[in-house]
Amino acid sequence: MSPRSLRAWSWVHTWSGLISTIFLLLLCITGLPLIFHHEIGHLLGTEVEAPAMAEDTPKTSVDRMMAAANARHPDRIVQYAIPDEDDDNIWFFTLTPTPAPTEDFRSVAVDARTADVLAQPRFDEGFMWVMLKLHVDLFAGLAGKLFLGFMGLLMLVAIVSGVVLYAPFMRRLRFGEVRRQRSTRLKWLDLHNLLGVVTLVWAFVVGGTGMINTWADLLIKYWQYSEVSTLLAPYQGQPVTPVAERASLQRAYDAAREHVPGTTLSFVAFPGTAFSSPHHFTFFLRGNTPLTARLLKPVLVDARTAEVTAAPSMPWYLTALLVSQPLHFGDYGGRPMQILWALLDIVTIVVLGSGLYLWFERRRVRRPATADLPADSEPRPALARSTEAMP
Repeated sequence: MSPRSLRAWSWVHTWSGLISTIFLLLLCITGLPLIFHHEIGHLLGTEVEAPAMAEDTPKTSVDRMMAAANARHPDRIVQYAIPDEDDDNIWFFTLTPTPAPTEDFRSVAVDARTADVLAQPRFDEGFMWVMLKLHVDLFAGLAGKLFLGFMGLLMLVAIVSGVVLYAPFMRRLRFGEVRRQRSTRLKWLDLHNLLGVVTLVWAFVVGGTGMINTWADLLIKYWQYSEVSTLLAPYQGQPVTPVAERASLQRAYDAAREHVPGTTLSFVAFPGTAFSSPHHFTFFLRGNTPLTARLLKPVLVDARTAEVTAAPSMPWYLTALLVSQPLHFGDYGGRPMQILWALLDIVTIVVLGSGLYLWFERRRVRRPATADLPADSEPRPALARSTEAMP
């Protein structure tokens, strides 16, 4: 590699890393408890559990469960129904004061066998909610998500440029060598390079999937306007289906399952919500294998007649989004993968912190040396500075 190219890659690596490091440290720190959100929920007592019953206890109707949830908040409207992913004996109903998307919601957990209300958990407060909001959007909504997505892009640039720089640097060192006999800065430089290479693939995967996740709102809106809108042509000019005129939710659910057999319900979006249309219950169904369980199949059911209107396939960009979400938090491989993700997260924190230390230390060391130079002296070329750590 030519000296000019080396200087260019060094500049890209330095500034892409510096600009994004503070925010990436925040994401790593907040992401650590999110890896174990279920376990932390159990410790904090915020997880809802259904009472023990015989395994063959039959389920009650979805309409009865919805009525029980609505009775707790009669001034609100049910917007989403979500079976618990780990225990299908628990359903969560989300209620808001208006049919339009809003942050003012209440959740009610209902026993799917008895229609008894189990709890009214708050998902918009507490330690884990703060960690999630900081990790997802910095409490800044879509603008915060897109900003963090840009930080993720800078992280990927820093990783690629770091790999390019690492190859010529390691020609004079054995892989994994840490020069403990040299200065503290050189020891941290070797550790920074070594840990960066060890976590290379993981950091690229988590950074890439995190960046994709920040585009979720935009991708969903694009899908609605580009594909779902064409399915709603027969409904143009019709008013939004009033709550009083909606068909039985159980009938609509049965129609959706019959249309796509061999699937499990992920969640139901009611008419007027961000994931549905003004005229449909939209059932998002998933498969029963490790891979298909992450892929959703939307089924639009007419809210008046409980008849299936359409079951469009998810486009490739939403499929990529759905696959990337559990991969980002290590949700594919159970407890072993969670532990591995946590360890790699901690190592990445060390890499980011050491990168900041090395930058500040280099500026501290260089400043007095530069100040002592005569006015007509020519500073050392960037190539010499970039290779000063080599033996």
